[in-house]
Amino acid sequence: MANTTGSSRKELIEELERLKQEHRDMDDVIARLQEHAPFDQLQLVRLKKKKLNLKDSMNRIESQLLPDIIA
Repeated sequence: MANTTGSSRKELIEELERLKQEHRDMDDVIARLQEHAPFDQLQLVRLKKKKLNLKDSMNRIESQLLPDIIA
């Protein structure tokens, strides 16, 4: 596991915040697209996939920030 102390931890937190903002922005884009029927289904699927990828990235960073639990 990478060292998550000092500046690297700060960088992870900053990246997590950036991803969270992008994820929220993606919600807005998807909602606006769906307001205007007919809308491009392929574009909608691509946006949702990108949103899911953002969520996966957020989860990876969050797991790096959490201390390891010894079982």
